[in-house]
Amino acid sequence: MARLRLTEIFHSLQGEGASVGWRTVFVRLTGCPLRCGYCDTAYAFKGGDWWQMGDIFEEVARHQARHVTVTGGEPLAQTECHTLLTGLCDAGYRVSLETSGAIDISVVDPRVVRVMDLKTPGSGEQEKNLYANIEHLQASDQVKFVITDEADYLWSCEQLERWGLTERCEVLFSPVAGGLPPTQLADWILRDRLDVRFQLQLHKLLWGDQPGR
Repeated sequence: MARLRLTEIFHSLQGEGASVGWRTVFVRLTGCPLRCGYCDTAYAFKGGDWWQMGDIFEEVARHQARHVTVTGGEPLAQTECHTLLTGLCDAGYRVSLETSGAIDISVVDPRVVRVMDLKTPGSGEQEKNLYANIEHLQASDQVKFVITDEADYLWSCEQLERWGLTERCEVLFSPVAGGLPPTQLADWILRDRLDVRFQLQLHKLLWGDQPGR
């Protein structure tokens, strides 16, 4: 029977993206091949517990939420993640996947909203970007840039132009929490009239860096 190594399953408000504010069940898978300098979920790199697929579905259902986000770590690093995503879609949930952009997204169930990072130079993991993923983005997907400084911002603007990202899907610009002042990023976006969504992490504004929130 299919199983996955999980760090946690928890019920919270979606803090990012198009479904921000909705009650959401988060399924956090263990493990990640990247080591971004600003990562706030390093506790998910190792450890975790093995869960049978049926037990995951049962725990998700217990919270009675319409939205489910599968995250990590990097959830696609576990091949059975695809079984989970398809099963959640079949059960009628509104499913999103938070992925680093370093692993092929082309085989992800098309009903899933894929929230895909493009890693900036400031992340320390820019070389892991799998740019072939861009061709597989759908209008319902989102591309996220986590921006550490002005150099990251300028690099991100170059990617918008190079790949025509704002014509493909929604684009999210986020300042690194505790790093780049949010007002600075907002001012740059307004100055340059970018067609992107500025976002702060709602869950951090509410609960700080508490795991499982």
